[in-house]
Amino acid sequence: MPRISGIQGPYRFFFYSFDCNEPMHVHVLRERMTCKFWLDRVTLGGNKGFSNRELNRIRRIIVNNLGIIMEAWNDHCGDQRPTNSRNGSYRR
Repeated sequence: MPRISGIQGPYRFFFYSFDCNEPMHVHVLRERMTCKFWLDRVTLGGNKGFSNRELNRIRRIIVNNLGIIMEAWNDHCGDQRPTNSRNGSYRR
């Protein structure tokens, strides 16, 4: 589970290795709460426990660090561009 370094704050931003076949996205963890954001339009893909206010804060952090996150995705998954289909499920 590669963690993305260089993003300050209480959140852990990471990918699962088995997610490389999905469109670009990032998982976010704090305590026992977790969420997933798709990176193409920085939209919420799933949420377990975060309030709407905190999800908005996380989204702003992702937007402000999108280059770092996308570079980390490409370093880990390769510069592949998976199909843009999303099944809407949220895996943790």
